[in-house]
Amino acid sequence: MAYESYSRDYDDALDDGLDRQQQQQQEPSYDPSFVPDAVKTFVVFLYRHIREKNVYEIHQMYEGSFQKLSERMFKESPWPSVEAIAPYVDNDHVFCLLYKEMWYRHLYARLQPTLKQRFESWDNYCSLFQVILHGVVNMQLPNQWLWDMIDEFIYQFQSFCQYRAKLRTKTDQELSLLRQYDEVWNVYGVLNYLQALVEKSMIIQILEEEKDGSLTFTATDGYDYNGGSNVLKVLGYFSIVGLLRVHCLLGDYYSGLKCLAPIDVNQPGVYNSVIGSHITTIYYYGFANLMLRRYVEAIKAFNQVLLYIIKTKQFHQKSPQFDQILKKNEQMYALLAICLSLCPQVKLVEENVNNQLREKYGEKMIRMQRSDETMYDELFSYACPKFITPAAPSYEEPLVNYNQDAYRLQLKLFLSEVRQQQLLSGVRSFLKLYTSISIEKLANFMDVDESTLRATLMTYKHKTHAIDHDGKIMTNADVDFYIVEDVVHIIESKSTKRYADHFMRHIIK
Repeated sequence: MAYESYSRDYDDALDDGLDRQQQQQQEPSYDPSFVPDAVKTFVVFLYRHIREKNVYEIHQMYEGSFQKLSERMFKESPWPSVEAIAPYVDNDHVFCLLYKEMWYRHLYARLQPTLKQRFESWDNYCSLFQVILHGVVNMQLPNQWLWDMIDEFIYQFQSFCQYRAKLRTKTDQELSLLRQYDEVWNVYGVLNYLQALVEKSMIIQILEEEKDGSLTFTATDGYDYNGGSNVLKVLGYFSIVGLLRVHCLLGDYYSGLKCLAPIDVNQPGVYNSVIGSHITTIYYYGFANLMLRRYVEAIKAFNQVLLYIIKTKQFHQKSPQFDQILKKNEQMYALLAICLSLCPQVKLVEENVNNQLREKYGEKMIRMQRSDETMYDELFSYACPKFITPAAPSYEEPLVNYNQDAYRLQLKLFLSEVRQQQLLSGVRSFLKLYTSISIEKLANFMDVDESTLRATLMTYKHKTHAIDHDGKIMTNADVDFYIVEDVVHIIESKSTKRYADHFMRHIIK
């Protein structure tokens, strides 16, 4: 009952503060030391709820009130400075670090951060993670907030790498600062913090013990109902996803998937508890598999999350992440279109997802299957992550922009793979027509000599097989074969008919 009372008190105080704020004359310039009544109320109640570990109320204020205040009072300006609000929260060091984390996130979302502010945000993350790693943090925070911390930390790193690589527009002062503070947003620093959170939280051991049934982590969504803290454990868990994302941005897909190995994406997990985490995990997992030629794994992953979005999209329309959900949704349909053009395993895709896919990319998929490279280029460029070059550019050379270099390299590698796959489309179409055929006859049909055909068939075997994360060979082929005494014997995979979808549609009708 006390929590409900606090909630009503806070809502009343917030509405009063907003009303008073709108009655006052708006100052044309931003004053960081001025704290409106609504903000005073917000920080006081948020601080109180954090001390009481009232996760429900913290989540309501973080997801609801913070967005509401940002929209109505700080649409084009930052929130009041941390120094201005500190007296209202007993100058609590950890709360001030959390407030600054939200302050910089709002700044990045609404405004353009200066180079100095990029540096300061890095310092704040370092301080916050140091406290969590080496201090005693006795808090329970919502999973949404903890996910947003990791998500924003990597986004700001990505943003800084892109910013630093655009040298053509830099002033002498900016170049001097970039040279001087070369450790800020350093790739090793980012990876070290994420790895440290994974190790210190012992999350890998926790997930192993959970498989044995001796611990419950996923069942409680990572929350500690025995008076402890969920902060380090859940940050460690989300850092596993963060490591996958950073390695994908660097083009190291194998290491990314290796980092994600403790989380089984085919089973429900804490990553499902936050929609942004769920989508990010599957997007990067699917993309990494696509780039490693594990098309079947990528198709299954994209199908799973796209079906989830179809079923739950209406529940997230008021969420601040809704635009991001829609964007990633469209990108994953584009990646699924690429996967199915390179590996036509449509039977792996649910009917609802397939219908949406045909509606969005039906014509483009036909063109990709006809070896139209421009379509692969277009969809890859739209759907791929914003790759980064982690090393600092040379500031001495003629100043040019390097921010597209990493993307161009990944596009070049991808299109090279596409060209190799296109050579095999003729083989696949002939194999589909037969259950067995002699090599001599197939060579005549394809208008090549027998030695060239044997080499092409070996290439087909190579390109339709990949090594999974356990080191086992997996096949992507919808049509496979073996050769006995110069005769090619074809094995075509049989698709299992799904009756459930058919009955469900007719029941609804």
